[in-house]
Amino acid sequence: MPLKRLQQYLEQNHVSYELIPHPETMTAQETAAVTHISGKELAKSVVVGIDGKWAMVVLPACDSLDMEKLRRVTGAGEVRLASEDDLKTIFQDCELGAMPPFGNLYDLPVYVDEHLREDSRIAFNAGSHRELVRMPYDDFERLTNPVVASVHA
Repeated sequence: MPLKRLQQYLEQNHVSYELIPHPETMTAQETAAVTHISGKELAKSVVVGIDGKWAMVVLPACDSLDMEKLRRVTGAGEVRLASEDDLKTIFQDCELGAMPPFGNLYDLPVYVDEHLREDSRIAFNAGSHRELVRMPYDDFERLTNPVVASVHA
């Protein structure tokens, strides 16, 4: 179960967090609305292939990923979005599209859009479309050791 794995990881690393159950939602913007969390604080995870290797990009729910900016940041020749089949293979313990932004738990490098640093907290799907985790942004960055850059459209 993804939530249990995530909770154990956060607890092992002495992170205080809040679990927020909510009605099932299918988009980050819907989740922001039902949980009354700003679309800037709520993070969404996008999985991309960067020159044939998977990576996770984390950005505010209210922003879109600019693939060209990401390509320039990474110095890649090719950047492409993962397909649903790819996501099912990589995140076997998560509901499709609800993976937490801890790519490091799945051996994926993590890229974070600089806009997420504007809030002291970050909230994100905990592996399902019915639960969020909210925690201090600084702890998230400490645990994922991401590349932080401007990758939003």
